[in-house]
Amino acid sequence: MKTIKKEGRVSTTLVKMIVMIVMLVIISGVYVLANNLQINNVTIKLSDNYEMNIVTSKSKVSEILEENHIVVLPDEKVVPELEEEIGENKSIIISKISDQAKVIELAETSEIITTEDVLKSYDNIIEKIIVEKVTIPYETITKDTSKGAKDTTNRVLRAGKEGLKEVTYKVKYQNNIEIERIEISSKVITEPINKIVQVNVKTTTRSDIRTATTNPATSSSTTLAKKTAGITPKVVTMNTSAYTASTCGKAKGSAGYGRTASGSKAQSWYTIAAGKSYKMGTVVYIPYFKNKPNGGWFVVQDRGGAISNNRIDVYMGTYNECINFGRRNLECYVYEF
Repeated sequence: MKTIKKEGRVSTTLVKMIVMIVMLVIISGVYVLANNLQINNVTIKLSDNYEMNIVTSKSKVSEILEENHIVVLPDEKVVPELEEEIGENKSIIISKISDQAKVIELAETSEIITTEDVLKSYDNIIEKIIVEKVTIPYETITKDTSKGAKDTTNRVLRAGKEGLKEVTYKVKYQNNIEIERIEISSKVITEPINKIVQVNVKTTTRSDIRTATTNPATSSSTTLAKKTAGITPKVVTMNTSAYTASTCGKAKGSAGYGRTASGSKAQSWYTIAAGKSYKMGTVVYIPYFKNKPNGGWFVVQDRGGAISNNRIDVYMGTYNECINFGRRNLECYVYEF
């Protein structure tokens, strides 16, 4: 009986020793795994300037992006590249290829370039939210009581008055130069008051006979003027600004650079951008530009994100011409076919 009890105690001791050995092996493995698993704090900067900080055990760029459900679009560039390891500064930059032209050139021509250099170049592009007060031009409403009479006179029943609105824009700057402006929201402060003009039959005496105001198309020999001959225009006051190819947000050399919404090539002193209520091909005569090469005649060929039905954008050849022109309210003769 003593022998059996002794053997039982030996078996219990052996089991305890085996359990302890297994636990030591497991603890050692976890310790080794923890030492081999490097935790990285990584900064990811997206193409819209949004920045996020993440913690990961990955070191390959593509694996880090996939882990955080970030997809690189065809028109985007990643630094470092997808198959590379993250650098010492633990940063990944995703940017539009057009915005990164200078950075890519620097990377290809420099023998030594760090991610810090890339970040410095990219940070030249910043976005700001600005609020501006913008005038709302009034329209001219014509009431014709002449019943088709050829000799008429105009009488102003009510003077027009501009309105005012507060517009919030998201503006992108590169090296302190504005390269893109997007309207986010607008709030009307004062509604415009439309001008009302009544067309009456003109009564004349021998003492006040004079040459009547004619359709501009009859006093000009340009091709567009001839095209509109015989058509009665709609006279409106339009809030007029100017633009050129470099202010459209498209990269020079790209397929869409200098192209209008109609597909045709933009031409200075010919192309204007107007609201959707004006069909492509609508002819507009602006007396303010009568001494310019086009004699004041334009064609609607383009649209714009900030262009409404009471605003137009005149295409000019250079950025300086646009700046010098600024923005002003101009009387426009609209010929729709």
